[in-house]
Amino acid sequence: MREALKSSKRIVVKVGTSTITYPNGKLNLKRIESLAWMLSDLRNQGREVVLVTSGAIGVGAVRMAMPKRPTVIKEKQAAAAVGQAVLMQIYQNFFNQYNQTVAQVLLTKEEVGTPKRRENTINTFLTLLELGVIPIVNANDTISTYEIEFSDNDRLSALVADIIGADLLILLTDIDALYDKNPKLYSDAKRISHVEKITPDIEAMAGEAGSTFSVGGMQTKLQAGKMCEEAGIRMVIAASDQPDVIHEILDGKDIGTCFGAY
Repeated sequence: MREALKSSKRIVVKVGTSTITYPNGKLNLKRIESLAWMLSDLRNQGREVVLVTSGAIGVGAVRMAMPKRPTVIKEKQAAAAVGQAVLMQIYQNFFNQYNQTVAQVLLTKEEVGTPKRRENTINTFLTLLELGVIPIVNANDTISTYEIEFSDNDRLSALVADIIGADLLILLTDIDALYDKNPKLYSDAKRISHVEKITPDIEAMAGEAGSTFSVGGMQTKLQAGKMCEEAGIRMVIAASDQPDVIHEILDGKDIGTCFGAY
């Protein structure tokens, strides 16, 4: 399984709010710069890359001095509108350092919910990839309340991986793998290196959501894993705080948790 990851040509990388921000909600610029370097280097290798990012609502909330992530829908939409602009500016600044062009793609369920709009969405992605651009994807929280209710973005990244025919989905998170129990609570928790099929026993290992400004937890990552399982796409969960983690995954190293049949 790990050897098969080396040949991945089309890759979707998802980063959560806790990956690109500090616990206080402010942007972790060092982490974002490292991400821009890794993804730009994958492009230089000839691989195709899509980045799915969370964080717009959390970043917007901090920019507007909200004490915590908003819970009222209209406030979430306002925070997302501010946060999207901030995030893209930061991403563009760092990717520009590596001569890498990026594009913003905001999705709602309607974009993939009807055959014509799904086709248009696929064509946009494939054209950007052909032109050597890295699409940066987020749910369009500013116009669709459904996306806010749905937007853990783990499942969004699996959906993107499916519609573009990706070889691999990498979920970068604040926990370095799936464990048989919560490693933050139990010192004897054991890392699960490989999951061939997500069963009820595997699902029972999932914990709760992360920081104040984040939404998704291990449950949503396993839901993404199920989507990838059905689409025949390999998926890896790994720690976002390792500076070269994406390269290590693609080198076949036994880190994180790899999902998929041999």
